[in-house]
Amino acid sequence: MKFDTYLAIGIGGFIGAILRAYINGIVNSNIKHNIPFGTLSVNLIGSFILGILIGLIQYQALQNPYLKSMLTTGMMGALTTFSTFAIENFFLLKNGLITESIIYILLNVIGSIILAGSGFKIIQSIYG
Repeated sequence: MKFDTYLAIGIGGFIGAILRAYINGIVNSNIKHNIPFGTLSVNLIGSFILGILIGLIQYQALQNPYLKSMLTTGMMGALTTFSTFAIENFFLLKNGLITESIIYILLNVIGSIILAGSGFKIIQSIYG
């Protein structure tokens, strides 16, 4: 990958990270609840936007390789990696790979929870 591509991804990541904090802050300050609606919001918004972007890319309405990298890997990657998970599952389902989609969902969701908890428990055992 060329440096220009990394730079485009970095710029997009900067924008996405700021958007994530901004959206999270607005939602969490307006919706008081035990469910983390701020995170849910960025995941849903990011999934929707990535779907639009992938559609634009697939139908060649978005062709600039730097802009594609900036918006998808950079901005959407920093806003939420859940959007990538969502679009990948969409394509698995679209291609009739239902079993693979279910396995992928379960591995991602359950595996991520187990590994997040494991990481926390490791640190807790050292410092707790």
